[in-house]
Amino acid sequence: MRNLGISIYPEHSTKENDLAYMKMAAKYGFTRIFTCLLSVEESKEETISNFSNFISQAHNLGYTVSVDTNGHVFEFLGAKADNLSVFSQMGVDIIRLDWPLSDSENILMTNNPYGIAVEFNASSDISLDLLIKKGANRNAMSTCHNFYPQEYTGLSKKRFDYFTDKYYQMGLPVHSFISSNNENTFGPWPVFKGLCTLEEHRYKAIDYQLRHLIADRRINDIIIGNAFASEDELKVLSQIDLSIPSLKINLNNDIMDIEENILFDFVHADRIDSSEYFIRSSSTRIFAKDSDIPAKNVDKEFFERGDVLIVNNKLAHYKGEIQIVKKQIKNTGERNLLGYLDENEQLILNMLCEQNPFRIIKGE
Repeated sequence: MRNLGISIYPEHSTKENDLAYMKMAAKYGFTRIFTCLLSVEESKEETISNFSNFISQAHNLGYTVSVDTNGHVFEFLGAKADNLSVFSQMGVDIIRLDWPLSDSENILMTNNPYGIAVEFNASSDISLDLLIKKGANRNAMSTCHNFYPQEYTGLSKKRFDYFTDKYYQMGLPVHSFISSNNENTFGPWPVFKGLCTLEEHRYKAIDYQLRHLIADRRINDIIIGNAFASEDELKVLSQIDLSIPSLKINLNNDIMDIEENILFDFVHADRIDSSEYFIRSSSTRIFAKDSDIPAKNVDKEFFERGDVLIVNNKLAHYKGEIQIVKKQIKNTGERNLLGYLDENEQLILNMLCEQNPFRIIKGE
């Protein structure tokens, strides 16, 4: 099950603002919080007290809380791999290791008696399979990518795929970050260029970032790395189906009701015997069998990549089939143009294999 998350940085905010944000996000179905102990500058006692209160409030709102840590944080808090009592005292659900400890310590942590999960840095090359072989508790392990505050430092898609596939193939959950485009957001460090995992997501619409990661299919929880996202952003994310990829179409103005019903009311999927020219969603033909889909004049000699089509009455046997162009085809008059997918949506399209279910949703 995929969850949506937010990030809270108590040392850079106020208790009132943090609580208000947590309440607002909870209203929109967010159930996970990421926070960071790496940047805390308070005393040990103040840190334990403040984070205990904050995490207690988060639990009351139904959140699971992960805290970013490393060896220095452990030393600062007086924690050890075989004694995570201070994290239990604070109410921590997940310890994220920005950098792992020794193998023996990592193994001990995953077998702690408090039920605290251990989350490893998915943006690094760690031999977690060997840890499991040596006795680490797989059921208490997950991975979460880094976020990157500095422009041009986020992961490339190629590197992201390498890391993600490594841990996905081990059967471990892999989580990732997206970024709010709200003004005056912040993170644990004084850099304000967004907090995404993938560099190509920086400054992109937040709903696109989410849908892109959903289409990846290997990513579980998706967390907004910077605070505070706007209510509009939280709302739009809450309206996205987390269980299935979706493509946002820019609709033509002349779309007919029957075309709109077929486009939006069905789950689509390319055929197993796929074409190099377009994705064919054929199951809609049964619904359209007795419907009238008259041919419309389309003033284009060719349909281009990203064009979304529906077969009209001129090809009666295939009438109602949705086709998304992958490679230029000639306009023969047998297909109506419903709209198009922009360059971002085409990146999601690239990630859909044969028979992968997906929905088409309306653009703004």
